[in-house]
Amino acid sequence: MNDLRHYETSLLPTPFHARTEAACKTHAWANWGGYRTVTTFEDLAMEHSAIRNAATLYDLCPMIKYRIEGPDALAFLDRLTPRHVGKLRVGSVHYTIWCDDAGHLLDDGTLFRLAENRFRLCCQERHLPWLLDSAYGFDVTVTEETDEIAALSLQGPTSAEILRRAGFDIDTLKPFRLTDLPFAQGRLMISRTGFTGDLGYELWTTPDLALALWDHLMQAGALYGLRPIGSDALNIARLEAGFIITGYDFIPAHVCLREDRLRSPLDMGLGWLIDWDKGHFTGRNALLKQRAKGPKWAFVGLEIEGNIPADGAILYRAQKHEAGVVTGACWSPTLKRNIALAQVQADLVKSSDLWAEIYALRELHYAKMMMRARVVDRPFYSPARRTQTPPARF
Repeated sequence: MNDLRHYETSLLPTPFHARTEAACKTHAWANWGGYRTVTTFEDLAMEHSAIRNAATLYDLCPMIKYRIEGPDALAFLDRLTPRHVGKLRVGSVHYTIWCDDAGHLLDDGTLFRLAENRFRLCCQERHLPWLLDSAYGFDVTVTEETDEIAALSLQGPTSAEILRRAGFDIDTLKPFRLTDLPFAQGRLMISRTGFTGDLGYELWTTPDLALALWDHLMQAGALYGLRPIGSDALNIARLEAGFIITGYDFIPAHVCLREDRLRSPLDMGLGWLIDWDKGHFTGRNALLKQRAKGPKWAFVGLEIEGNIPADGAILYRAQKHEAGVVTGACWSPTLKRNIALAQVQADLVKSSDLWAEIYALRELHYAKMMMRARVVDRPFYSPARRTQTPPARF
């Protein structure tokens, strides 16, 4: 970070704070990476409904962003991440992960290829020391640029129509592609990416244009149900989409204290992100050994009886033998089902005798319930409009 005395301040406001503070009627704030962010603006049910039926704005500024540039930028990233970065075209984005030498997950994120030798890596946790150590021997510069970028996530079925009304040409923009457009006295980058599993975009500009961008979008979206949302509504949407969050669904290796809590990409169902044939990358040798033996853990989607969210529930086989843990759960308003994400012992994934131990508050006393759990495919929800190009008009 540019401000190395950041720890001496209270939570930092994002460039959109003047607008989010005015809109936040609940005063429900939380710490995200040292920034003050909203958990619920007004009504959680209405905010989630807007993601699936209208459009929403979410302040993405606290997401950690690194600028990676130089003649060896591609070679460095190919060494850092298991995915083949050489296949990522300029103007494209891909989802990626990175591991330590033992093949344990450090984080996941999105990698933007902005130019031939310039990339942006976005992620949940800060990793500058690891990135700088990994860059040794490469002609590359790694810079955290979190506070240099103002970012918004515009998601929902009417999001494309709002961008059209705002004067941005996005009809030919396909999923995981980006475009750079003029806005006010500066530039605006729009990527067709998001964390809701729905049609949506992420918008990136400089902090001095943040409030102008917010106002411009809110004006364009006034007739299309656009409203700001907090992290609580986003969390329900990401669970419906089956997306994982670092620190919730797995503990990053660099902060994990218990060896039995470390997870590899194979444990977390992320083996599809590994290009085994591209050459060496950090953690490859360890992952090859684990692939040969088979992972101990699996990361799965569950449907659970009843309507009480099973967040944090321990999973059992035959109601007796511990089988795993639920890492995220909700009653899905979209699907009208009780869904969850969970780490399960790999040899029990096909078991038909899994149970979730749920504690429900009943008039000041917790009632213990054993509810049957069933492994199902992810994502739980994936509408066709997510990838439709051009998106439908409203």
